[in-house]
Amino acid sequence: MNIRSFGVIGAGQMGGGIAQVAAAAGGLNIILVDVSQEMLDKGKKVIAGNLEKMVAKGKMAADEKEAVLNRIVTTTDMNRLAEADFVVEAATEREDLKFQIFRNIDAICRPEIILASNTSSIPIGRIAAQTKRPDKIIGMHFMNPVPVMKLVEIIRGIATSDETYNTTKTLTESFQKTPVEANDFPGFILNRILIPMINEAIFTLYHGVGSVEGIDAAMKLGANQPMGPLELADLIGLDTILAIMETLFAGFKDSKYRPCPLLRKYVEAGWLGRKTGKGFYQY
Repeated sequence: MNIRSFGVIGAGQMGGGIAQVAAAAGGLNIILVDVSQEMLDKGKKVIAGNLEKMVAKGKMAADEKEAVLNRIVTTTDMNRLAEADFVVEAATEREDLKFQIFRNIDAICRPEIILASNTSSIPIGRIAAQTKRPDKIIGMHFMNPVPVMKLVEIIRGIATSDETYNTTKTLTESFQKTPVEANDFPGFILNRILIPMINEAIFTLYHGVGSVEGIDAAMKLGANQPMGPLELADLIGLDTILAIMETLFAGFKDSKYRPCPLLRKYVEAGWLGRKTGKGFYQY
Protein backbone atom coordinates (compact mmCIF):
# COMPACT_ATOMS: atom_id res chain seq x y z
CA MET A 1 0.00 0.00 0.00
CA ASN A 2 1.04 3.58 -0.57
CA ILE A 3 -1.54 5.24 1.69
CA ARG A 4 -0.30 8.29 3.57
CA SER A 5 -3.29 10.62 3.48
CA PHE A 6 -6.59 9.26 4.80
CA GLY A 7 -9.87 11.09 4.23
CA VAL A 8 -12.79 10.78 6.65
CA ILE A 9 -16.22 12.25 5.90
CA GLY A 10 -18.16 13.01 9.07
CA ALA A 11 -16.73 14.22 12.38
CA GLY A 12 -19.36 12.63 14.61
CA GLN A 13 -18.99 9.70 16.95
CA MET A 14 -18.01 7.22 14.23
CA GLY A 15 -16.04 9.50 11.92
CA GLY A 16 -14.10 11.05 14.78
CA GLY A 17 -13.28 7.60 16.13
CA ILE A 18 -12.08 6.40 12.72
CA ALA A 19 -9.93 9.52 12.34
CA GLN A 20 -8.42 8.95 15.78
CA VAL A 21 -7.54 5.31 15.08
CA ALA A 22 -6.14 6.05 11.63
CA ALA A 23 -3.95 8.84 13.00
CA ALA A 24 -2.82 6.98 16.15
CA ALA A 25 -2.53 3.28 15.26
CA GLY A 26 -2.19 3.79 11.51
CA GLY A 27 0.11 6.82 11.68
CA LEU A 28 -1.70 8.44 8.75
CA ASN A 29 -2.30 12.09 7.97
CA ILE A 30 -6.04 12.69 8.26
CA ILE A 31 -8.31 15.00 6.28
CA LEU A 32 -11.47 15.18 8.41
CA VAL A 33 -14.41 16.71 6.55
CA ASP A 34 -17.80 17.84 7.83
CA VAL A 35 -20.45 20.37 6.82
CA SER A 36 -19.76 22.79 9.69
CA GLN A 37 -16.70 23.99 11.57
CA GLU A 38 -18.67 23.58 14.78
CA MET A 39 -19.01 19.84 14.17
CA LEU A 40 -15.33 19.60 13.29
CA ASP A 41 -14.26 21.45 16.43
CA LYS A 42 -16.50 19.27 18.57
CA GLY A 43 -15.16 16.11 16.92
CA LYS A 44 -11.54 17.08 17.41
CA LYS A 45 -12.23 18.00 21.04
CA VAL A 46 -13.62 14.51 21.64
CA ILE A 47 -10.53 12.99 20.00
CA ALA A 48 -8.26 15.11 22.20
CA GLY A 49 -10.18 13.99 25.28
CA ASN A 50 -9.86 10.32 24.29
CA LEU A 51 -6.13 10.68 23.76
CA GLU A 52 -5.71 12.50 27.07
CA LYS A 53 -7.31 9.52 28.82
CA MET A 54 -4.78 7.26 27.14
CA VAL A 55 -1.95 9.49 28.37
CA ALA A 56 -3.39 9.42 31.90
CA LYS A 57 -3.47 5.61 31.80
CA GLY A 58 0.11 5.42 30.55
CA LYS A 59 -0.93 3.98 27.18
CA MET A 60 0.41 6.96 25.22
CA ALA A 61 3.13 9.55 25.75
CA ALA A 62 2.11 13.21 25.91
CA ASP A 63 4.24 14.11 22.90
CA GLU A 64 2.62 11.31 20.87
CA LYS A 65 -0.80 12.70 21.74
CA GLU A 66 0.20 16.05 20.24
CA ALA A 67 1.67 14.33 17.19
CA VAL A 68 -1.60 12.44 16.61
CA LEU A 69 -3.67 15.61 16.92
CA ASN A 70 -1.35 17.44 14.54
CA ARG A 71 -1.89 14.70 11.96
CA ILE A 72 -5.62 15.48 11.88
CA VAL A 73 -6.54 18.42 9.64
CA THR A 74 -10.18 19.54 9.68
CA THR A 75 -12.02 21.23 6.82
CA THR A 76 -15.49 21.98 5.52
CA ASP A 77 -14.16 21.84 1.93
CA MET A 78 -14.78 18.38 0.48
CA ASN A 79 -12.50 19.23 -2.44
CA ARG A 80 -9.57 18.70 -0.05
CA LEU A 81 -10.23 14.98 -0.45
CA ALA A 82 -8.50 15.23 -3.83
CA GLU A 83 -5.31 14.89 -1.74
CA ALA A 84 -6.41 11.64 -0.05
CA ASP A 85 -5.06 8.17 -0.86
CA PHE A 86 -8.06 6.41 0.72
CA VAL A 87 -11.44 7.78 1.83
CA VAL A 88 -13.99 6.50 4.36
CA GLU A 89 -17.49 7.98 4.52
CA ALA A 90 -19.04 8.02 8.01
CA ALA A 91 -22.06 10.27 7.54
CA THR A 92 -25.55 9.78 8.97
CA GLU A 93 -27.16 6.45 8.04
CA ARG A 94 -29.38 7.90 5.30
CA GLU A 95 -29.31 6.35 1.87
CA ASP A 96 -29.99 9.58 -0.04
CA LEU A 97 -27.21 11.39 1.84
CA LYS A 98 -24.65 8.64 1.27
CA PHE A 99 -25.54 8.40 -2.42
CA GLN A 100 -24.96 12.14 -2.86
CA ILE A 101 -21.67 12.02 -0.97
CA PHE A 102 -20.38 9.19 -3.14
CA ARG A 103 -21.38 10.97 -6.33
CA ASN A 104 -19.44 14.01 -5.08
CA ILE A 105 -16.28 12.24 -3.97
CA ASP A 106 -16.25 10.09 -7.10
CA ALA A 107 -15.83 13.32 -9.05
CA ILE A 108 -13.29 14.78 -6.60
CA CYS A 109 -10.97 11.86 -5.80
CA ARG A 110 -8.36 10.40 -8.14
CA PRO A 111 -9.78 7.48 -10.15
CA GLU A 112 -7.47 4.91 -8.54
CA ILE A 113 -8.53 5.80 -4.98
CA ILE A 114 -10.63 3.37 -2.93
CA LEU A 115 -13.81 4.86 -1.49
CA ALA A 116 -15.18 3.04 1.57
CA SER A 117 -18.45 3.46 3.45
CA ASN A 118 -18.92 2.93 7.17
CA THR A 119 -22.58 2.13 6.51
CA SER A 120 -24.04 -0.34 8.97
CA SER A 121 -26.80 -1.65 6.71
CA ILE A 122 -27.03 -0.10 3.21
CA PRO A 123 -25.94 -2.54 0.46
CA ILE A 124 -22.53 -1.65 -0.97
CA GLY A 125 -23.61 -2.50 -4.50
CA ARG A 126 -26.22 0.26 -4.37
CA ILE A 127 -23.62 2.75 -3.18
CA ALA A 128 -21.15 1.61 -5.85
CA ALA A 129 -23.76 2.18 -8.56
CA GLN A 130 -23.59 5.91 -7.79
CA THR A 131 -19.96 6.03 -8.98
CA LYS A 132 -17.84 5.38 -12.03
CA ARG A 133 -15.48 3.15 -10.02
CA PRO A 134 -17.66 0.31 -8.64
CA ASP A 135 -14.60 -1.97 -8.41
CA LYS A 136 -13.08 0.44 -5.87
CA ILE A 137 -16.13 0.78 -3.60
CA ILE A 138 -16.20 -1.25 -0.39
CA GLY A 139 -17.85 -1.36 3.01
CA MET A 140 -15.63 -0.71 6.04
CA HIS A 141 -17.99 -0.99 9.00
CA PHE A 142 -16.30 0.02 12.26
CA MET A 143 -17.94 -0.66 15.61
CA ASN A 144 -18.83 1.92 18.26
CA PRO A 145 -16.78 3.12 20.13
CA VAL A 146 -14.20 2.86 17.35
CA PRO A 147 -11.02 3.24 19.47
CA VAL A 148 -12.11 0.36 21.73
CA MET A 149 -13.92 -2.18 19.53
CA LYS A 150 -11.70 -4.57 17.55
CA LEU A 151 -14.12 -5.68 14.82
CA VAL A 152 -14.33 -4.12 11.36
CA GLU A 153 -16.73 -5.74 8.90
CA ILE A 154 -15.41 -5.52 5.33
CA ILE A 155 -18.20 -5.81 2.78
CA ARG A 156 -17.61 -6.47 -0.89
CA GLY A 157 -20.12 -5.31 -3.45
CA ILE A 158 -20.69 -7.47 -6.51
CA ALA A 159 -18.15 -5.40 -8.47
CA THR A 160 -15.56 -4.88 -5.70
CA SER A 161 -12.16 -6.10 -6.91
CA ASP A 162 -9.82 -8.44 -5.06
CA GLU A 163 -7.22 -5.67 -5.01
CA THR A 164 -9.67 -3.30 -3.30
CA TYR A 165 -10.59 -5.94 -0.72
CA ASN A 166 -6.98 -6.90 0.02
CA THR A 167 -5.88 -3.28 0.38
CA THR A 168 -8.77 -2.53 2.73
CA LYS A 169 -8.07 -5.67 4.80
CA THR A 170 -4.39 -4.80 5.17
CA LEU A 171 -5.23 -1.21 6.09
CA THR A 172 -7.71 -2.44 8.72
CA GLU A 173 -5.05 -4.66 10.26
CA SER A 174 -2.64 -1.72 10.38
CA PHE A 175 -5.23 0.01 12.61
CA GLN A 176 -4.87 -2.96 15.02
CA LYS A 177 -8.40 -4.08 14.17
CA THR A 178 -9.70 -7.51 13.21
CA PRO A 179 -11.34 -7.61 9.76
CA VAL A 180 -14.23 -9.98 9.07
CA GLU A 181 -15.49 -10.36 5.51
CA ALA A 182 -19.26 -10.08 5.04
CA ASN A 183 -21.35 -10.61 1.94
CA ASP A 184 -23.43 -7.74 0.63
CA PHE A 185 -26.82 -8.32 2.24
CA PRO A 186 -28.76 -5.69 4.25
CA GLY A 187 -27.33 -5.43 7.76
CA PHE A 188 -24.30 -7.59 6.87
CA ILE A 189 -23.38 -9.94 9.77
CA LEU A 190 -23.43 -8.04 13.04
CA ASN A 191 -26.42 -5.77 12.56
CA ARG A 192 -28.54 -8.46 10.90
CA ILE A 193 -28.27 -10.32 14.22
CA LEU A 194 -27.87 -7.50 16.77
CA ILE A 195 -30.39 -4.87 15.65
CA PRO A 196 -33.41 -7.23 15.37
CA MET A 197 -32.50 -8.49 18.85
CA ILE A 198 -32.64 -4.91 20.14
CA ASN A 199 -35.91 -4.36 18.23
CA GLU A 200 -37.35 -7.48 19.89
CA ALA A 201 -36.31 -6.12 23.30
CA ILE A 202 -38.24 -2.93 22.47
CA PHE A 203 -41.26 -5.05 21.48
CA THR A 204 -40.92 -6.81 24.84
CA LEU A 205 -41.15 -3.42 26.57
CA TYR A 206 -43.98 -2.32 24.23
CA HIS A 207 -46.03 -5.40 25.12
CA GLY A 208 -45.47 -4.84 28.84
CA VAL A 209 -43.59 -8.10 29.39
CA GLY A 210 -40.98 -6.34 31.52
CA SER A 211 -39.62 -2.94 32.54
CA VAL A 212 -36.60 -1.25 30.93
CA GLU A 213 -34.45 -2.22 33.88
CA GLY A 214 -35.89 -5.73 34.03
CA ILE A 215 -35.30 -6.46 30.35
CA ASP A 216 -31.72 -5.24 30.53
CA ALA A 217 -31.03 -7.14 33.76
CA ALA A 218 -32.46 -10.35 32.26
CA MET A 219 -30.16 -10.14 29.22
CA LYS A 220 -27.08 -9.17 31.23
CA LEU A 221 -27.53 -11.82 33.91
CA GLY A 222 -29.18 -14.51 31.81
CA ALA A 223 -27.36 -14.14 28.49
CA ASN A 224 -24.07 -12.77 29.87
CA GLN A 225 -24.28 -9.60 27.76
CA PRO A 226 -22.09 -6.74 29.05
CA MET A 227 -24.87 -4.23 28.31
CA GLY A 228 -28.62 -4.69 28.21
CA PRO A 229 -30.25 -4.29 24.76
CA LEU A 230 -32.11 -1.09 25.70
CA GLU A 231 -29.00 0.44 27.24
CA LEU A 232 -27.12 -0.50 24.08
CA ALA A 233 -29.87 1.02 21.92
CA ASP A 234 -29.42 4.32 23.74
CA LEU A 235 -25.67 4.16 23.10
CA ILE A 236 -26.06 3.41 19.39
CA GLY A 237 -28.85 5.98 18.91
CA LEU A 238 -32.51 5.10 18.45
CA ASP A 239 -32.60 6.90 15.11
CA THR A 240 -29.80 4.65 13.87
CA ILE A 241 -31.61 1.56 15.18
CA LEU A 242 -34.77 2.62 13.33
CA ALA A 243 -32.87 3.36 10.11
CA ILE A 244 -31.22 -0.07 10.15
CA MET A 245 -34.53 -1.84 10.86
CA GLU A 246 -36.15 0.02 7.98
CA THR A 247 -33.28 -1.00 5.68
CA LEU A 248 -33.64 -4.64 6.76
CA PHE A 249 -37.42 -4.55 6.29
CA ALA A 250 -37.12 -2.94 2.86
CA GLY A 251 -34.37 -5.34 1.80
CA PHE A 252 -35.93 -8.62 2.93
CA LYS A 253 -39.68 -7.77 2.80
CA ASP A 254 -40.07 -9.98 5.88
CA SER A 255 -42.33 -8.96 8.77
CA LYS A 256 -39.80 -10.17 11.34
CA TYR A 257 -37.81 -7.02 10.51
CA ARG A 258 -40.74 -4.66 11.17
CA PRO A 259 -39.59 -1.79 13.43
CA CYS A 260 -41.38 -1.68 16.77
CA PRO A 261 -43.97 1.16 16.91
CA LEU A 262 -42.52 2.25 20.27
CA LEU A 263 -39.10 2.70 18.65
CA ARG A 264 -40.64 4.91 15.97
CA LYS A 265 -42.55 6.89 18.61
CA TYR A 266 -39.36 7.61 20.57
CA VAL A 267 -37.51 8.74 17.45
CA GLU A 268 -40.39 11.02 16.42
CA ALA A 269 -40.30 12.55 19.92
CA GLY A 270 -36.57 13.24 19.56
CA TRP A 271 -35.70 10.72 22.30
CA LEU A 272 -32.66 9.26 20.57
CA GLY A 273 -30.64 8.03 23.54
CA ARG A 274 -27.43 9.33 25.03
CA LYS A 275 -26.80 11.92 22.32
CA THR A 276 -30.04 13.76 23.20
CA GLY A 277 -30.00 13.02 26.93
CA LYS A 278 -33.09 10.84 26.82
CA GLY A 279 -33.97 7.46 25.39
CA PHE A 280 -34.99 4.42 27.35
CA TYR A 281 -32.92 5.95 30.14
CA GLN A 282 -32.42 9.55 31.26
CA TYR A 283 -28.86 10.94 30.91
